Amino acid sequence: MLITMLYIITLLMVDFMSDDKEEVKRRLEGLFHVKSIEEQINRNLSEVKYKIGVISGKGGVGKSTVTANMAVALALKGSKVAIFDSDFHGPSIPKMLGVMDRELMVTKDRKIIPIEGPLGIKVISIAYFLPDKTEAVIWRGPLKKKFFDDLAMYTQWGKLDYLLFDLPPGTGDEALNLAQSIRDVTGVIAVTQPTEVSALAVAKSLNFAKKVNIRVLGVIENMSYFICGDGKKYKIFHGEGGELLSKEFEIPILGKIPIDPRVAEYGDSGYSLLMEDPDSEFSKVFFRIVDQLSKL
Repeated sequence: MLITMLYIITLLMVDFMSDDKEEVKRRLEGLFHVKSIEEQINRNLSEVKYKIGVISGKGGVGKSTVTANMAVALALKGSKVAIFDSDFHGPSIPKMLGVMDRELMVTKDRKIIPIEGPLGIKVISIAYFLPDKTEAVIWRGPLKKKFFDDLAMYTQWGKLDYLLFDLPPGTGDEALNLAQSIRDVTGVIAVTQPTEVSALAVAKSLNFAKKVNIRVLGVIENMSYFICGDGKKYKIFHGEGGELLSKEFEIPILGKIPIDPRVAEYGDSGYSLLMEDPDSEFSKVFFRIVDQLSKL
């Protein structure tokens, strides 16, 4: 709303200082067109209860792995879940959930039917629009904004408990698109590694969320420790990134996820460890994480 008001004030100033009425009219029409798109997007998402972005400040922290397994944990708990794979340059959700080779269908009224994965999890991703799995997406901001809006507006989401947005690292276009286009975002969850380098980068994403008035639901520390065969916990990475972010931003630590070599194996095969071994420490942490979401 503040951005919109500032934009209108700017246009009025241009109107006052310039005789080019047609230019002012064109800009106002463009503004109202944008607002119309936002209205359509939010009508299409009106049956979604919680809209949560999963963010990180840098790549390699396991953000998409966390998103996919949170979706599985929520679904196993009985929730209706969908994932909007918003990482247009490196989409990985379809591969992780074993729905990479599916084809999208479109209804008569031009609604996109999302792919249905394990446990009924719905997935929409740019991966389904590319001619090849390794095709590079070389887009600037406006194209990404248009594609994000089109998927949000034309996907047949239906009634959902949770819609998770798997965002790329950093504070660029995709994160801004979420803030601008999705009116009532429930909040974002930040994923970090234990290292201070990771925490510093994630802090930038948390500051971004504050500046665009999106609530930070909490932080998840991934690859936090390793449980050896003797049952003892060993830290592989130095630092307490989750604790640092929790104290600095006064947000809860939703969970500390252990390293389990099987996670990578299952992810490559399109399975989740939560389904294959629900009693593992990895699975138990995820179940505790999603139990907290309904209380936030």
